[in-house]
Amino acid sequence: MSMLTPPGMGGKYRVTGNTYPRMRRPRNRRRIVLLAVAAVAALGLVGWGTLQLIDVFTGGEKTAVARGKQHDCKPATTARAVTAAKPPKPSDIKVNVYNATARSGLAKQVGEELKKRGFQVVKFANAPKEYDKKVKGAALLIGAPKSLDVQLPVLATQLKGAEKKADARAGQEVDLVIGDKFKSLDAKKDADTALAALAKPAPAPSGDNC
Repeated sequence: MSMLTPPGMGGKYRVTGNTYPRMRRPRNRRRIVLLAVAAVAALGLVGWGTLQLIDVFTGGEKTAVARGKQHDCKPATTARAVTAAKPPKPSDIKVNVYNATARSGLAKQVGEELKKRGFQVVKFANAPKEYDKKVKGAALLIGAPKSLDVQLPVLATQLKGAEKKADARAGQEVDLVIGDKFKSLDAKKDADTALAALAKPAPAPSGDNC
């Protein structure tokens, strides 16, 4: 009889051998842990990939908005933007018309047409020596520095492509110097359309849209 058999017990209750019974850990616990870790990792990769796809299809709008909020955007207000909102009327602009070409009669012809369109034509004559035969474009518009934002844009609506220039004058009169490529003033309907567009400039962007 083995020492493991209690006294008075035998038969089917007899314990033989010299090996103690052992309790084994379930073999599938480690497998469950590994599967759980793998599942979490897979979900993480799927979620990251989904976010990348969303960012691609939306064009990174959220990122752009977030970056925009980091900056203090303030619309710049310039003298040109302010004055362009209320341009003067043609009747408030005094113009001198000069002919810098070899063709005769252009200064008078252009001056009379500008009068019909409401401008104050002070005089018309041949161009001064510094500009005579030296204006290669259609026309050159000249005025005081402030006129670049006030009178000259209005006068330029009558002739697209005219070059604008400021000199040291202090008065409000401006000059229209006719150049070699001049053919005629723009059609009145086109000039009126350009003048109307100048009187209604596009609104400046606000700080909320930056």
